[in-house]
Amino acid sequence: MSAEATNPGNPGAAGRKRGRRRLELRGLRRIGRAALLGPAPRDGLPHALEHVAKVHRGHHPDADLDTLTKAYLLAESSHRGQLRKSGEPYITHPLAVTLILAELGAETTTLTASLLHDTVEDTEVTLDLVRDLFGAEVCYLVDGVTKLEKVDYGAAAEPETFRKMLVATGNDVRVMSIKLADRLHNMRTLGVMRPEKQARIAKVTRDVLIPLAERLGVQALKAELEDLVFAILHPEEYATTRALVMEYTSRPDPLAALAQRVRTVLDEAGIDAEVLVRPRHFVSVHRVRLARRELTGADLGRLLVLVAEDADCYAVLGELHTCFTPVISEFKDFIAAPKFNLYQSLHTAVTGPSGEVAETLIRTHQMHRVAEAGVIALGNPYAPTDGVDAPEGERADPTRPGWLSRLLEWQRTTPDPDTFWTSLRDDLAQDREITVFCTDAPPDGSSGGTGGVIGLPAGASCVDAAYERHGEAAHCCIGARVNGRLATLSTVLHDGDSLQLLMAPDSAAGPSPEWLEHARTPAARLAIARWLAGSRESCARPAGPGEGLTAAPPADRRSTGHDRPGADPVVPASALAVADLPGAAVRLARCCTPVPPDAVTGFAVRGGTVTVHRALCPVVARMAATGRQPVGVRWRGAGQGGHGCRVTLLAEAFSRPHLLADLTEAIASQGAAVVSAAVEPPHEQRVRHTYTLHLPNAAGLPSLMRAMRQVPGVFDVLRAGRSRQPAALRP
Repeated sequence: MSAEATNPGNPGAAGRKRGRRRLELRGLRRIGRAALLGPAPRDGLPHALEHVAKVHRGHHPDADLDTLTKAYLLAESSHRGQLRKSGEPYITHPLAVTLILAELGAETTTLTASLLHDTVEDTEVTLDLVRDLFGAEVCYLVDGVTKLEKVDYGAAAEPETFRKMLVATGNDVRVMSIKLADRLHNMRTLGVMRPEKQARIAKVTRDVLIPLAERLGVQALKAELEDLVFAILHPEEYATTRALVMEYTSRPDPLAALAQRVRTVLDEAGIDAEVLVRPRHFVSVHRVRLARRELTGADLGRLLVLVAEDADCYAVLGELHTCFTPVISEFKDFIAAPKFNLYQSLHTAVTGPSGEVAETLIRTHQMHRVAEAGVIALGNPYAPTDGVDAPEGERADPTRPGWLSRLLEWQRTTPDPDTFWTSLRDDLAQDREITVFCTDAPPDGSSGGTGGVIGLPAGASCVDAAYERHGEAAHCCIGARVNGRLATLSTVLHDGDSLQLLMAPDSAAGPSPEWLEHARTPAARLAIARWLAGSRESCARPAGPGEGLTAAPPADRRSTGHDRPGADPVVPASALAVADLPGAAVRLARCCTPVPPDAVTGFAVRGGTVTVHRALCPVVARMAATGRQPVGVRWRGAGQGGHGCRVTLLAEAFSRPHLLADLTEAIASQGAAVVSAAVEPPHEQRVRHTYTLHLPNAAGLPSLMRAMRQVPGVFDVLRAGRSRQPAALRP
């Protein structure tokens, strides 16, 4: 999709052929010559479309070529007279994009849209005309890859174009397939552009398009895009890697001899298999060189074993591990647990007779097609089955993985294009995904059981899992159990972990600023940031219905640090405190959680509400410094504290195993219940725990603090927002 693409004959193109299955360049040259001859048909097909049709029929023997012919004639006539910067007729570009997709096995609708993908953007053709001639499906695909005008969007045109394309991909993944093929051809023909423009396009390709190709499983496009970007952004490393590869081409290939031995072993075992040597592409060779520091001939490729059935994959694995010495640490089973991008294979490594280690991939022929072409190999995932159409306006998309749903979710809440662009790059930079099994109740609260599987980027924490699982309701998360053991929300999750999220029954609970340090996904970071921004104004908001202190539920002495379901009803703040301002509603500040008999003061905020703070709360000093006049407040019932209340305590201790469990046991023994808890990372063998607790009676606060101080290793317990004071003055 670019009138700016240039001469395809750039230096190093021959070297990039090694390491991947190249899409047919001779076919592209044939297209270039045929495009000069115009659309004159021969045997019912235009000259330029013959090679595309032949390749397409190789994957889809019964394909109807009439629609392709009609699309080509419209594209050729619309682009007639337009030239690329290389001087070629512009029609060679949509033809080349279509050939790339045809080589990967794309179905006819995708190829039709790829022929027309630049017509609406660069010619007088309209979307209405495309819809009338080719139907709504082709129109949707063409619209999805059509760029937004810089005249209308200015500097935001590029991020907003990708936002538009991402949303369209959420409904139809074929949109991104066309975009990837379009970018691949443009990258192949980037050579005559200014170096600074080459670098800019290459960086966007690296940061956005290559990760998307990985997530959609289109490895054939990803590998070539990586090499093209590598050559532009890192020319010296590219030249070094290319020279190393060329140096080994004149030597005997150790993998070829090992492949022959594998064939013999499998033949003797009666396993029908195809054994190939699969060269690495340049970026892969470069990564291996960085990891191992020194290359061998076996490092330049991998063995690929293709079989007919899934069971044959495991039979091959057994023979290899029996007849060769396996490297056990290299074994991975992506058949039983496929990757998030549909990829399936068995990975292993075996040692040859000369000591060479050969990485080996074992997969079926169908797995191989999906590994190369990803979602493109699935054909049309939206075609109705068994004669039943999907409901109107709904697409049951089997190819939409968790990462795409996450991107679509957080982009809706990110209107700023710069924030969206930065968050998109950050999210796509997380190039590996893990699967976590949730054992907590469903987020909708239904009675349909518990459990669920969620996908997260590698390195995600319990905080990320909470927001992926519960959305905004994750603000009330107070802890987690990972693989059955109590864990902090900062705990990093690993593939296959079992997770139980512990939720507070009180919806007034919320995240702490430290959560931002542990959140990796944009959805979690944005949700936390919004809540924190709103909480800064909490002292200036009138109390809503039911706001105030909540009574603590009866404590369970076996408590593990979280509330049991079924908190007692909310106790209005007016039942605890009264302000010297007639008719004013009273709200207890969450920043310092005052309880009877604390010395308190108040400040009037919007709506005539008085927010009650402890006299020692830092907010009081800040408000007084700005000239705000305090309002007198007092506790009802002479401050005896007969009602349940909430308090935030800081426990400072020496770090040791089981400290969290012992502290929560001490809290439960005093009849208190945990609303939320946070544990800071240990520093110089010291750790700080922060608890927000419900007490059935404020009079029990001194004994609660004493019980917590008696826990071994704890050297101090303080009220939040309270400075240190002599021990004699503490509760």
